[in-house]
Amino acid sequence: MRGRLLTLALLAIALPAIAEPGDAGRGETVYERCEGCHSPDANRVGPRHRGVVGRIAGSLADYNYSRGLKGAGFVWTDELLDKWLTNPQSLVPGAKMGFRLGDPQERADVIAYLNTLR
Repeated sequence: MRGRLLTLALLAIALPAIAEPGDAGRGETVYERCEGCHSPDANRVGPRHRGVVGRIAGSLADYNYSRGLKGAGFVWTDELLDKWLTNPQSLVPGAKMGFRLGDPQERADVIAYLNTLR
């Protein structure tokens, strides 16, 4: 019995946290941390976010992306945004963005919010 409990405890620690579905309202609040570099409607240090879900990465003509992001060749999906927010450099080496959002629920919430910016 003790062995099973130990195994279950170790599995619980080893398994990554699984986020609940994202909440756009909470995501808008978390997004405030992004506003030092981003805005829904204006390019700043980072590109504007309105319409980012479904957009080809590195494709805004009026923003100067890193070489890696310009040539990434993918479309921003919820799954790729989650990877990006977890570790941008892992997804696109040489990307300008260094910010990471470590909490899976906060990532899900921000992505839900980004989905409202159509």
